[in-house]
This record gives sequence, structure tokens and C-alpha cells, in this order.
Amino acid sequence: MIDASLLHDLLIGPFVEFDFMRRALAGVLFLSLSAAPIGVLLMLRRMSLMGDAISHAVLPGVAAGYMLAGFNITAMGLGGLIAGLVVALGVGLASRYSSLKEDANFAAFYLTCLAIGVLMVSRQGSQVDLLHLLFGSVLAVDVPTLTLVAGVASITLVVLALIYRPLLVQIVDPVFLQAVGARGTLWHVLFLMLVVLNLVAGFQALGTLMAVGLMMLPAITARLWRDRMGAIMLLAVLIALVCGYGGLLLSFHVDLPSGPAIILLCGGVYLFSLLFASQGGMIPRWLSHRHHQRAGFTPDRKDAS
Repeated sequence: MIDASLLHDLLIGPFVEFDFMRRALAGVLFLSLSAAPIGVLLMLRRMSLMGDAISHAVLPGVAAGYMLAGFNITAMGLGGLIAGLVVALGVGLASRYSSLKEDANFAAFYLTCLAIGVLMVSRQGSQVDLLHLLFGSVLAVDVPTLTLVAGVASITLVVLALIYRPLLVQIVDPVFLQAVGARGTLWHVLFLMLVVLNLVAGFQALGTLMAVGLMMLPAITARLWRDRMGAIMLLAVLIALVCGYGGLLLSFHVDLPSGPAIILLCGGVYLFSLLFASQGGMIPRWLSHRHHQRAGFTPDRKDAS
């Protein structure tokens, strides 16, 4: 049998002994509660890559806040929020008044913003500063950062509860929403603001390039197991929590960067689900298809005889 004290040291001990591990776990908890449901809505609206685009787009604002105030969470968070909202608004205007689709405009905006942000940090800071902004460190989460993440999670859950039904109708039947005169643009703008808020909250812990991973990977994975909205959201939050907890332990015991360790576990769960998930996994679907093929051929043979 496995020694209980060994299990305690491996699974619980780091969080009991070290304050930074407890803060990191709390940060992952708050991010999972807010970012995973946002990721589910992005995926169902076929906007999965938009989260990645906005996560790149906030970098110039974060870099500007860093240049003005150093590693000040308020300045960098406010800069990232402004940059994300400006890009979201710019993409909306460009898509409406030009011949390009929204995905093409997002690609153009986020690549440009990423280059601007990297140049800004490279000229004013060191390589270590740039790596911190791009990849973050959940183990370096302090009390102000934790307060920001908790506040964003609270705002996200409250606003989602208020606009959940219009968003759901917009996913299922956007034509009906327009026909009844509902303010589809308003719900879309509010939703984009929630996306930006969660990416800004996550950049300090996971970095601008990794924050979107905790938003999208659990959501995509959950969709492979469930087909009802509520169940998908709950499972996405659970996957994000488990991978966050496991990634923190992996980074502590194996001395790995915490952010990539968390996202790597999310990716591992996704790959497993892609193969074996009951709703959308490749192997169950192949077996079901093979079973239906055999069942379909059997009557033909009997008729032929």
C-alpha cells in the first residue's frame, strides 16, 4: 500500500507549507471559475481563435503599463484592458465597413499588436521582463493580483448570469434574436468585455500567451464528453481546476514553469478525450460507425436470401 504520509507530502504538503502555493491555487480556482465558462461560449459561437487573438492584442497595453509603472498589476491590467477593448472595437468596425471577415481582421490586428508589444518591452526592459509578460508565473501571484483575479471572476459570473439567455439564443438562433428586436450587438459587446477582462486577469499568472489556454482547452475537452450547455460548463470548470491543481504540483516537484505545466496537462486531457470521449471521441465514434454499418448490412443480406 502507498504510505499515507507520502501521499500527503506529494498532494497536500506543498499547499500547507508554502504561502505562494496557496495563493497560486486560489488564483487557479478563480481563473477556472470565470475563464472556463467564457471559453465554452467562445467555442459554441465558433470564436475559439478570437480568445487567442485578444490575448496577443492586450500585450501592447500591458507593455505600456509596465513601461510607465514597472511590474504594477493595476497599471499593466488597466493598459491590457484598454488595449483589448480598442482591438475588439477596431476589429468590429473593420469587419462592418470593409470587405474582410472578422477572423481575417482579428489575425491582422493581433499579429500587429504582438509585434508592437514585443518591441516595446524589448527596448525598455530585459529578456527576463519579456518572458515574464509572455509566459507569466502563477507561483509569483501576490495579494493584489489575487484580488484582481477574484474581482474579475465575481464580475464575470454575475454578468454571465444576467446575459446567459440572450447569449444562448444568439448561439442557437441569431435570426430569431434579430426578429424580436433584441439588442444582439449589446450582448456581443458585453461578452467581448468579459473575454478581455478574463485574459487581463490571467496574464499575470499565466502570461499573455498562456492565459487563453486555461480558457479554451478545458472548454474544448468538455464538449467531447457532454452535449448540454450546463454540463459542458461544469465539466470545463472541473477540468480547469484539476489541471491547475496538477500543474502546480508538477511544477513544484519537478521544477517546471507553472504556466506551461498547467496548460500541458490541459492539452494531455484534451488528447485523451479526443481519442476516448463518449460524445465526440474518435475511437467511440469509429466503433459506433462500424456497428451501424454492420447493422445496416444485415437486413440487406437477409432480403437478398
